[in-house]
Amino acid sequence: MSIIDKIKADPKLKELALRAMMPKNQARPRLLVKLFLNPLKHKKGKNARICRNTRMDVMPFNNFILGNDSTIEDFCTVNNGVGDVLIGDRTRIGLSNVIIGPVTIGNDVMLAQNIVLSGLNHGYEDVTKVPHKQPVTKKVIIIEDEVWVGANSIVVAGVRIGKHSIIAGGSVVTKDVPAYSVVAGNPARVIKKYNSESGLWEKV
Repeated sequence: MSIIDKIKADPKLKELALRAMMPKNQARPRLLVKLFLNPLKHKKGKNARICRNTRMDVMPFNNFILGNDSTIEDFCTVNNGVGDVLIGDRTRIGLSNVIIGPVTIGNDVMLAQNIVLSGLNHGYEDVTKVPHKQPVTKKVIIIEDEVWVGANSIVVAGVRIGKHSIIAGGSVVTKDVPAYSVVAGNPARVIKKYNSESGLWEKV
């Protein structure tokens, strides 16, 4: 068993390690973690760019990858505290997006502005404890290649968005989206699909 596995398996060691890496009641890493540990673990591709005003709440015990020629715009928040955040090549994360792992984003993806992707949920079932003291659940969000997500959309934990699909602005995506589809609404539903025989996008 590795040292990391031993720490994760022991609640007291885990709490001690977390306190060493981030201030109490905060999600952001301490400066020493950001400057010295994260660069050893995380990967940033050729010509990839993270803009100056992005909040990178990434920790060394989970993965963060930003692919070649990809950009994370200003005022975004990226958090890998409970799961990996993996972003492919030539992908643009627009202004003020929130990405909370586990999230996997493919190549040539466009995320517009003010989008929330959250792969975690807080427990609430035990009424004797406040929600932030209860265990979290996590399910990976997968966004396949060539997807375009419109502004102000929300994608919930466990959803897969298929290749070359379009999420209309303001949508709340609560279930999987088939490839080559357009979805809209709250909850989002398929309104168009690409017909490979006719070569047209057809209303459903």
